[in-house]
Amino acid sequence: MKKQDITYVQIYLTEGQGRMEKLLARLHDEEQVQGVTVFRGISGFGKSGKLHSSSLLDMSLDLPLVVEFFDVPEKIDRILEHIRKDIKPGHIISWSGSLIL
Repeated sequence: MKKQDITYVQIYLTEGQGRMEKLLARLHDEEQVQGVTVFRGISGFGKSGKLHSSSLLDMSLDLPLVVEFFDVPEKIDRILEHIRKDIKPGHIISWSGSLIL
């Protein structure tokens, strides 16, 4: 079995911040990372304690988003240096992993 070392990243945002489109454009068009997925949460809160949620009666436009992506460690290090200034501290998580080829 072949493996490739990767770094996996999760970035926590909310829809109301308007940062997802710019981030996705950078990851897809400029950086061409190996894989990206965006999850839209139904409810969540962070350090501020502000609850972002939806109900059947009111579909919020400020729901939590998790942007996940991966690539080789060197590329991820470079990407994180560029995007750190656009994302609040404490909203980026990364860890090492293996891509099974």
